[in-house]
Amino acid sequence: MESLKKKCASLDWRVSILLFCLVAAVSGQIRYSIPEEMRKGLFVGDIAKDLGLDVKRLVSGRARLVIDDQYNQYVVLNQNKGHIIVNERIDREKLCAKKSPCSFSLEIVLEDPLELFSITIEIQDVNDHAPAFPKKEINLEISESTPTGTVFLLDSAADPDVGINSLQSYSLKANDHFVLKQHTRPDGSKYAEMMLQSGLDREKQSEHTLILTAVDGGEPQRSGTVRIHVSVLDANDNAPVFTQPLYKASVLENVLPGTVIARVSAEDLDQGYNGNVTYFFTHLEEDSSCPFEINSYTGEVKLTGDIDYEVSPNYEINLQAKDPWGVVGASKLIIEIADVNDNSPVITMASYSGKISENSPPGTVVALISVQDKDSGKNGQVLLNIDESLPFKIKSSLRNYYTLVTEQNLDREKRSKYNITLTATDEGVPALSSRKTVVLEVTDINDNAPAFSQSVYRTEVVENNSPGVALLQIQATDPDQGQNARISYFLIDSEVNGNPASSYFSINTESGEIRCLRSLDYEQVKEYNIRVKAQDGGSPPLTSNTTVILLVQDQNDNPPQVLYPVQTGGSVVAEMVPRSADVGYLVTKVVAVDVDSGQNAWLSYKLQKATDRALFEVGLQNGEIRTIRQVSDKDAVKQRLTVIVEDNGQPSRSATVIVNVAVADSFPEVLSEFTDFPHDKEYNDNLTFYLVLALAVVSFLFITCLVVIISVKIYRWRQSRILYHSNLPVIPYYPPRYSDTLGTGTLQHVYNYEVCRTTDSRKSDCKFGRAGSQNVLIMDPSSTGTMQRIQSEKSILDEPDSPLEVS
Repeated sequence: MESLKKKCASLDWRVSILLFCLVAAVSGQIRYSIPEEMRKGLFVGDIAKDLGLDVKRLVSGRARLVIDDQYNQYVVLNQNKGHIIVNERIDREKLCAKKSPCSFSLEIVLEDPLELFSITIEIQDVNDHAPAFPKKEINLEISESTPTGTVFLLDSAADPDVGINSLQSYSLKANDHFVLKQHTRPDGSKYAEMMLQSGLDREKQSEHTLILTAVDGGEPQRSGTVRIHVSVLDANDNAPVFTQPLYKASVLENVLPGTVIARVSAEDLDQGYNGNVTYFFTHLEEDSSCPFEINSYTGEVKLTGDIDYEVSPNYEINLQAKDPWGVVGASKLIIEIADVNDNSPVITMASYSGKISENSPPGTVVALISVQDKDSGKNGQVLLNIDESLPFKIKSSLRNYYTLVTEQNLDREKRSKYNITLTATDEGVPALSSRKTVVLEVTDINDNAPAFSQSVYRTEVVENNSPGVALLQIQATDPDQGQNARISYFLIDSEVNGNPASSYFSINTESGEIRCLRSLDYEQVKEYNIRVKAQDGGSPPLTSNTTVILLVQDQNDNPPQVLYPVQTGGSVVAEMVPRSADVGYLVTKVVAVDVDSGQNAWLSYKLQKATDRALFEVGLQNGEIRTIRQVSDKDAVKQRLTVIVEDNGQPSRSATVIVNVAVADSFPEVLSEFTDFPHDKEYNDNLTFYLVLALAVVSFLFITCLVVIISVKIYRWRQSRILYHSNLPVIPYYPPRYSDTLGTGTLQHVYNYEVCRTTDSRKSDCKFGRAGSQNVLIMDPSSTGTMQRIQSEKSILDEPDSPLEVS
């Protein structure tokens, strides 16, 4: 591996950009190696191929790189190709200084499902810096009495490159007095010393100019030079010597500026002026930000700036002691910086959308969290926690990464938003912590059906309402949100009197207001059951149903209807009252009904007109007509009563009926009175027209009826023959009798009459059936004649074709 790196480093970085790439995959990590100073857009590595991922997965998983802020965005991910490419120029010296190897780490994050991969990119050094000396000229003052073999420490050249590209050797321009010696420190750095090879003679030559050259090992080789100016002084034959060849000190990173860190000292065996020693820091670059200073006379080293263990954990300072004649002694001071817990953890949301669906199962990843602490050791070890009352928990992931996952099922209708406070605490003493609050919104799904405030609604409307009248407004609620809570109302298909409910009623889909499309009739339908459906706007939609019961209130919109006595256009109905009738004799009963209900159907009967008001009265509640005095011979045979029937509605409605009463003991007496009705004049005037028309119609009907009668006779004869030869029982048919089924006071008896008349005679025979003591007479006023009263019911039943039924 090392031979491969050296070989790659020896190539020109402009040529080796596409040739040098070292990839290692160990324990789920990918490592790439690239040279520094690559141009933007150049290829770093095929991450899709190296991770065994499809490019489509990178796109669908919204792959992105997570890089610490201190490394900027040196590289970016091309999702479409699955390549990592250079985003900006990388300066290895700026990034890592002398640190080797130089690398930075990043993570690639994939979502749906969440995946995390660690990537390390190593930056290979290229020889882009030449060795440089801190000063343009080195001035040395050397006593002429300096013995040969004396060594003079020279300022070292600095080369920010590393490895073979760093400083490799020094060379000194040939001269008669000095030779160069090179040395290597334990850390691998090189420095040069100049040794006096032959004695100096100030009287011969007081100054010497030398050229020191520093070269590196890169290709092409780079170098730097400095001029050495030597001034020959008079004799001073002892150099200062430090009490220790190496000084060490340790200091906490939070000490205040001005604190004395260490004290150094050197001795010079010379006496007097030649024995005075001054102290200096050497080998410091002009732009060096060394946070220490040394007192030139006392040797105290003080802190002058801020120190930070996370920036630089130690400092190595070269010391120099010089006497007044320029004779120097050298030593070194190493200052170790001790870490204190002065950095709070930093919480970063690496992946967080801020929303989660309420139907997410437990274990769903909500966020990927990065927690960094710049401290070291236990001071940099961090624990991340959240409030235990929340339905979430923290799971440790890869290297300072945590995932926030759901621990329970969520319900937006109970809680739609969570304020989650993340607390990161390190293990330092005292412990430092940081908090970060994130807001998580629970998004809605359509998991709640609309709910009506009532399972059954009841309302009333008066019949004969105007079409389009509003009946009531129903309302349903849905605890969901947005479109899932938008409710529409519909009528459920059902039938009312054989017609769809939508032909009677309509509902506003937005407001739930129900209107009646027709005018309703209480007498037809008294109650309507309307089924209503509420449907939300979710996908799929959810529904709920309710029932609206509409009660139709009655209006007094129907007059009473007289059932008895029956009013006929051509015949007169007369009730017979014998002259021997006593007071309270029941003449007849007016029977009427009202199809309305309640008090609108309460009927009362009044006698409006009468031939003799002193003879009859009408029962107010039952409509019975009775005599109020004894009938006398002086009372007229023909009595005409007008009875008015009224309901109890507001306003009330009424109907009238005319009751003809015959006060007589025999039918001939009755006929003489009821046959003198005047004929209609218009009927007589048009008699000829009607006769001609009737003749034509009768002729046609006669022929038709003749055919029908013959067919019926033949059919009945065949049926009688079949029944005669069969053993089936014969069930007689009895016509229905009228009864008081509604409880309104209808007559309890049946009256049957049969009138037989001839077309050319004014005399007719009348047969009737009698029930109890009541008698009904039906007469045609246009005919006259005698009537024979049938006294027994048996005579009526003896007729072969009689349609009457006697009870």
